Amino acid sequence: MNLYRRLDQHLETHSETGHPVTGHLSGRRIFMIWLAANLVVTTMLTGTLFVPGIGYGAAATAILIGTLVGAAVLTAVGAIGTRTGLATMALTRGPFGLRGSMLTVAANVVVLMGWSWVQAMLAGITVDHLVSGFTGWSNPVLWSVVCEIIVVSLAIFGHSGIAKVEPWLAVFILVVMGYVFYLALSAFSVTDFQALPEDPGAEMTSITALDIVIATAISWTVLSADFNRFARTPRAGVVGSGLGYTTSTVLAMLLGLTGISYLIASGSSPEAFDPVAFVEGFGTPVAVVIFFSVMATNTMAVYGMTTSAVGFRAGRRFRFLPTALVLGGISVLGSTWLALLDQFTDFLVMISAFFIPVFAILLIDYYVLRRARYTRDILEASGGDYWYRHGANWRAFVVWVAGAASIYCWTYVWPLAVGASIPAFLLSAAAYLALSWHTRTPPLPTSDSPALLSTTR
Repeated sequence: MNLYRRLDQHLETHSETGHPVTGHLSGRRIFMIWLAANLVVTTMLTGTLFVPGIGYGAAATAILIGTLVGAAVLTAVGAIGTRTGLATMALTRGPFGLRGSMLTVAANVVVLMGWSWVQAMLAGITVDHLVSGFTGWSNPVLWSVVCEIIVVSLAIFGHSGIAKVEPWLAVFILVVMGYVFYLALSAFSVTDFQALPEDPGAEMTSITALDIVIATAISWTVLSADFNRFARTPRAGVVGSGLGYTTSTVLAMLLGLTGISYLIASGSSPEAFDPVAFVEGFGTPVAVVIFFSVMATNTMAVYGMTTSAVGFRAGRRFRFLPTALVLGGISVLGSTWLALLDQFTDFLVMISAFFIPVFAILLIDYYVLRRARYTRDILEASGGDYWYRHGANWRAFVVWVAGAASIYCWTYVWPLAVGASIPAFLLSAAAYLALSWHTRTPPLPTSDSPALLSTTR
């Protein structure tokens, strides 16, 4: 049996099939996976967007509050994955219907593909800067492609390979991050950073920063059940992912915030969201950590879009390995589009518009309307509780469109004093609850419990 067939058989045997799984990972392992996930260059560079538009203290506050708000949504969705054994996009069959959920899957693949491209580009630019410094030869597109090829090579080994690699990468990344924090804070105090003059022309406010941080969390929530379904218990999944995501995001964004503040205080004029400025300011160790952070995180992105595509349609599925190779090939080609980096904040708004309403709808549907239970009908190709009308639930789609439109309006047309993310989430949740309350599942007799889809230990 050749290598391809052996790997394909291994993946089919070890739960990369789109079917419900029974979790086996401890809370500590889940913690390490999520810790490594967001110790990444994109999260770090997101922290550079806030200064000098707003003060250091205001930016740090927005990072902490936004991360906690986002983590609450992420862990709540992840807990559904642990309880049912299903990946995130498979769960959307509940509120959107067996056919309707195919649109959420398509949206998820688009978002994760975009993340994959951005991260590969940033790693490629960083590697190119180092190579050109030694040789004088520069080709950032080539290095972006090389980085993405490495990522795809890691992702095809599935969740078991990721679970083994991520903890080691997390430890290494944390060591280098500690070095950067030490260098910055030994040269300047937090008071010095707070005293840096703000730049109103940067068009950044505390509320805008909060929305960006929440959007980052929502972008990771699309993967929450993909990984938390492998948690041994719901508690292990919630605690592990909540602590892991919060720790990594706060540290990474504070690193970006502190790093750019250090560079400005040193008399430099760094561009926001520019990895080269960090490499020049803090040396080769930062370039190395950027590279390895992309390997850790981008592998999860490629795995996530493959998992979504595998379960694209209930009752039918694609095999994991060929799907990963096809999507991986597209991600390699897309990593050559470096112009996408200039549209990063617009990309985050698009993520918010796509998925804040989706997760508001999902949480209301599962925890309130369905009384925290889905039945095995969610695994069928047609008919049953989740067929609605011709396979789609019009109520969910009306709320999805309205929620997405509200985010764009409250971001670009009529900005709200409290931002767009939280109001849009609450609006979507309330609207779906109001439209669907009459469909609420009645209390379930004990004798009917075998019909439930549940892997809760």
